[in-house]
Amino acid sequence: MEHNMFCYQCQETAGCTGCTRVGVCGKTADVAAMQDLLVYVTKGLSAVTTALRAQGLPVEQAVNHLITLNLFTTITNANFDKEAIEVRIRATLEAKADLLAWVKERESLPEAALWDGSGDWTVKAAQVGVLSTENEDIRSLRELITYGLKGLSAYSKHANALMQDDDEVDAFLQRALAATLDDGPTADDLVALTLETGKYGVQGMALLDKANIGAYGNPEITRVNIGVGKNPGILVSGHDLKDLEQLLEQTQGTGVDVYTHSEMLPAHYYPAFKKYSNFVGNYGNAWWKQKEEFESFHGPILMTTNCIVPPKESYKDRLYTTGAAGFPGCKHITGGVGEKKDFSALIEHAKKCAPPEEIETGEIVGGFAHAQVLALADQVVEAVKNGAIKKFVVMAGCDGRVKSRNYYTEFAKALPRDTVILTAGCAKYKYNKLDLGDIGGIPRVLDAGQCNDSYSLAVIALKLKEVFGLDDINDLPIVYNIAWYEQKAVIVLLALLYLGVKNIHLGPTLPAFLSPNVAKVLVDNFGIAGIGTVEDDMKLFFGEN
Repeated sequence: MEHNMFCYQCQETAGCTGCTRVGVCGKTADVAAMQDLLVYVTKGLSAVTTALRAQGLPVEQAVNHLITLNLFTTITNANFDKEAIEVRIRATLEAKADLLAWVKERESLPEAALWDGSGDWTVKAAQVGVLSTENEDIRSLRELITYGLKGLSAYSKHANALMQDDDEVDAFLQRALAATLDDGPTADDLVALTLETGKYGVQGMALLDKANIGAYGNPEITRVNIGVGKNPGILVSGHDLKDLEQLLEQTQGTGVDVYTHSEMLPAHYYPAFKKYSNFVGNYGNAWWKQKEEFESFHGPILMTTNCIVPPKESYKDRLYTTGAAGFPGCKHITGGVGEKKDFSALIEHAKKCAPPEEIETGEIVGGFAHAQVLALADQVVEAVKNGAIKKFVVMAGCDGRVKSRNYYTEFAKALPRDTVILTAGCAKYKYNKLDLGDIGGIPRVLDAGQCNDSYSLAVIALKLKEVFGLDDINDLPIVYNIAWYEQKAVIVLLALLYLGVKNIHLGPTLPAFLSPNVAKVLVDNFGIAGIGTVEDDMKLFFGEN
């Protein structure tokens, strides 16, 4: 069947099978083609760096950073700018050409490592896209690994921005990318590589956790204002804390306030950000509501990473991008690892804008990353032992547009009063403003932070396993009911599988990129399952109560 494009990497892919004309995310077929080509040349470069490492030669950090940023650029809702993606393709081809001269046995390299960029790029993209792997199960596993690596690249990039690197993670990421070009590995080999991806997912998230804490301190219980002030403001969305820090530094004394949006909310939990008096609060909800919320904010918006919804003309001139993010017609703020970004254009723009329109008032509570929860360990353990807390429910992950995601709001409302939600990521916006109360002073929603802070939830679970003297993490009174949307959720899932967590429920639908046979492997070996109705799932998780 002839397609204009083919992409099925996110949960909202058309018909839960694949986008073939235009992405549900809004990307056009020509952008999708260039993203496919960027992934292809990045795999080719990775094959070269892997060969060089096998020869005992070092790979420069700049090359590692190029590869991670390339993958991050292709994550869902990150970059819609065809020209910007083509710039990255050219830079990758140039880097690959320089390194190829050092490879001793070039004949062993895959075609992607040798392609010099000649010919029609659109034609080439159609030849190397997802459907170029004919075997459905091999294709499924290759894409599962690739999407996990895209998620890992996002976390690596954030750590890199804080001057933290892990050569082992970079070497694995490139080796695994190169392996997806190799027709030699069997399905069993690729299943093993999938779990290894989860292993390095844990290592990559630990690196970012270390980087964030080292730069900004341990997150602490914080009440975050969701109202507005009287000054003009800048709204920061996405995930990059370094970008937020630089913006806050540059707005001091300017009369411009700074607000977070969606996944940037957890920045308020870090002690280092509390010194900024113009860091007012969080504006709005999850990423998919941005069209209405960006319009009512009135000031400029900085998108630091993915989660862009194609903007309305009414605020497109106020939308700025940086890092991996991009949208045609929107101003892009440049600056790489270790470089100072110049946000003066946003600040001057903000001064000419009206203050944000108030859309809600009050506060929300967060800051329950691993150090904070472990500081409450005695209280939590006692609550479990005396029966005040019967179960924890991990509801980490992503939010999204589809109405079926209202399941998570209704599920949270229906939970027994002796149940505590552990969350991270924008999935929390489905229930973090509900009045769910507390258990002996312990809030019933413990928000660890961004999607990458799902690592905190794993640390908490492992600590509880130790405290209760259990041999198996699955013996803990923890239910996993995770909402997924894009590739960072994929690496979180693979990390949990590597840690031995079983019986994870994933919704609102299972990934379209899982073939029936690959899905069966996950079901049979790890107990992966979808979601049902709230009523049925309450009975499944909690019995007739």
